Amino acid sequence: MTIDALLTGSPRPFRGDDHSAIAKQPVSGAVQIGWQGLAGDHVADRVHHGGLDKAIHLYPQDHYDWWRERLGNHPLLDAPGAFGENIASRGMTEADICLGDRFTMGSAVVEVSHGRQPCWKLDHRFGAGKVMATIVQTARCGIYLRVIRQGEAEAGAPMTLIERPLPTWPIDRVFRLLIGGAHKKEPEAVRALAAMPVLAQAWRERAEKLSA
Repeated sequence: MTIDALLTGSPRPFRGDDHSAIAKQPVSGAVQIGWQGLAGDHVADRVHHGGLDKAIHLYPQDHYDWWRERLGNHPLLDAPGAFGENIASRGMTEADICLGDRFTMGSAVVEVSHGRQPCWKLDHRFGAGKVMATIVQTARCGIYLRVIRQGEAEAGAPMTLIERPLPTWPIDRVFRLLIGGAHKKEPEAVRALAAMPVLAQAWRERAEKLSA
């Protein structure tokens, strides 16, 4: 997997009294990566964004052509960052990346903690009322990473897979079970997710509720 761009943002007015840092911009040169994510990146809603389990948001650029077919020539899709990602990656998607995967990222090491649960802000950002629902239906959700070793990275560098402890748990499967409505078809799988320490706490709690 390669890094097309690293992006950061700060909270800005978004809708009414709401603020958001979803409009991220590419950073040139080396970027420091700490426990909370990329240096210079900030969040507006600390309840639903940020924290150790959501330190870095990756979205595969591999999906962009697919989105263009559905949203037309939307200007947001002309450059990385349309989905508020910190890492614009290429080469692997949610079907290829598994829960608990560890990647080198420059001198840092990051770990896959869960998928990104979409919210209304994507619909508002694109000016379309179907982006969030389409993500739920297709599991083109993006991925959250926690930082295992601090370091620095820059655009153009590879992200190399160094550990894969859970090869049967690609993120698209986890997403479909916990967000996409497939939990009733695989109750045992949902119970297994509830007991996985590597899964982000919020999604473990969701798995517990769905399996109750």
